[in-house]
Amino acid sequence: MHCETKKNMYERLINKEARLAVIGLGYVGLPIALAFARKIKVVGFDINAERVEMMKDGLDPSNELDASEFDGCDIEFTANPEDLRDVDVYIIAVPTPIDQSDLPDLRPLLGASSTVGKVLSKGNYVVYESTVYPGCTEEDCVPVLEKESGLKWKDDFKVGYSPERINPGDKEHTLQSIVKVSSGCGPESSETVAKIYELVVDAGVHRASSIKVAEAAKIIENTQRDVNIALINELSIIFNRLEINTYEVLEAAGTKWNFLGFSPGLVGGHCIGVDPYYLTHKAKQTGYHAKIINSGRYVNDSMGAYVGKQTVKKILAMGKNIMDTKILVMGATFKEDVSDIRNSKVVDVVKELESFSVKVDVIDPHANSDEVYHEYGYHIIPKAGVNYDAIIVGVNHKEYMGLPEQWFKDHLKDNEGLVVDIKGIYSGKFTDLEYWSL
Repeated sequence: MHCETKKNMYERLINKEARLAVIGLGYVGLPIALAFARKIKVVGFDINAERVEMMKDGLDPSNELDASEFDGCDIEFTANPEDLRDVDVYIIAVPTPIDQSDLPDLRPLLGASSTVGKVLSKGNYVVYESTVYPGCTEEDCVPVLEKESGLKWKDDFKVGYSPERINPGDKEHTLQSIVKVSSGCGPESSETVAKIYELVVDAGVHRASSIKVAEAAKIIENTQRDVNIALINELSIIFNRLEINTYEVLEAAGTKWNFLGFSPGLVGGHCIGVDPYYLTHKAKQTGYHAKIINSGRYVNDSMGAYVGKQTVKKILAMGKNIMDTKILVMGATFKEDVSDIRNSKVVDVVKELESFSVKVDVIDPHANSDEVYHEYGYHIIPKAGVNYDAIIVGVNHKEYMGLPEQWFKDHLKDNEGLVVDIKGIYSGKFTDLEYWSL
């Protein structure tokens, strides 16, 4: 028996005669599941039963979506793999992290593939959204599906790839408003996958010629950003030595029409700070050592320690005993206005300071203290204290934007000290305090 034709599968979904399941309900999977659930019947699956219970109550564990987003959705949330039986289309949106050696960790992806493979039936579609290196879907995931199901790829079931492009904390660039790249394992499956996504993506769907092209397109999006930010970070190091303000340089250079508007900063999270390692890993398997990409990763991965060292140098230059110093770090998440702490590079700043025996307090209105302690070994304090020798603005949360210089004076010892502003949000706005930014 061959797979359903694109017309039959699509019509069965929109007529609610077939169901779609989303595997992995994090910051990517949940919005996708809810968007589809406003159009068709959906099963939302996650291995974390506690998170599933929250979603049943209309709560987003990632704190990205309002409760109203759950209204009017035909969705069944579950942590039981048996509830995935009798589903026709599976979308897998699980994390693809790296391990401690910066190598791809495919365990979540292969685990999800195994879960789906055990319930897979003839005529089903499996679409991957997780960011991977070119070839991973067909070479690593499909064999697991075949092994667990006893079915034959292409003959018995179809596979597609449509990379996620959701940006955490971004209310403007959403699933609906970003062009979706999609692909399949042949003309029929490619068109079916595209038509399914067109149900929820208003901006349209770009049909890639193959799964590998779609995989490669996604991974170079973040690799390109990583390399560009690394260049600006390296320039900021050079300009610091030349005693030039990086942001003034960028402002001047930005007056040219084709100058790219990147800024220095800490590059963490589970996208830009991770995806390039997937590409360099695959490149190495082909016998090629990626020079520019690896250099960019080295620069960006070292910026947290660089900020810590520069802070210590500035404090020493002020004539203070570094071992008696107390510093406030504002922000612990990997980027502004999100609660996600995964791969946050602020921890590199904290660890560097602590290596000099500095006492460090960390505040963050979005981060969970228990999660931070479990992941990084330090707690978030409820609110900023006083008598700090330096304050580091590590993440430009909206709560930190526009604070007056007096706020910093009130929290510094004797109303004076150092302010380190990693993202330069206070550049040119302080007159009395010692100020430094990348």
